[in-house]
Amino acid sequence: MAAEIYLTSPLTEEKARSLRAGDRVLLSGSIFTLRDAGHARLIEALDKGKALPVDLQDAIIFYVGPSPAAPGKVIGSAGPTSSYRMDPYTPRLLKKGLRGMIGKGYRSRQVIEAMQEHGAVYFGAIGGAGALISQTVISAEVIAYEDLGTEALRCLQVKDLPLTVVIDSEGNNLYETGPAEWKASL
Repeated sequence: MAAEIYLTSPLTEEKARSLRAGDRVLLSGSIFTLRDAGHARLIEALDKGKALPVDLQDAIIFYVGPSPAAPGKVIGSAGPTSSYRMDPYTPRLLKKGLRGMIGKGYRSRQVIEAMQEHGAVYFGAIGGAGALISQTVISAEVIAYEDLGTEALRCLQVKDLPLTVVIDSEGNNLYETGPAEWKASL
């Protein structure tokens, strides 16, 4: 049976390496939001030898472009986007200290190998539950790339964001083991 874990950012390598595929996590603390256009800008900055707008050491990036906030709300619907679109950028960001990613869907072999090398994890959030996920967001602040609108780089403060460890730092992948276990139980 998978563990249920209360986790607070920053996500150190020690914490990341203690998580296992299938663990259910309630995450609190600071996380960043960013999608593909913002990832491209981070890589462009690295290519030019420029400083990144945030320190990625032990950071978590949520692959989301939240909808605009309704009056009196901190943020709009905040459902995960497909993670594979960030795969071309992810290994370099993991090398810079990125420790956790939140999204939905499969990751490439290159990303999984980089996760193993650098001690990182991939969390799954439930697609279609953006309105519920947004209720865990206490505050949201644009940090960079404001011209990207909802896809700007933001810092969110979250409280008990429900996640599942889909791929752990050892490369165990719930997208592979889950269906195999289900088939074996038939």
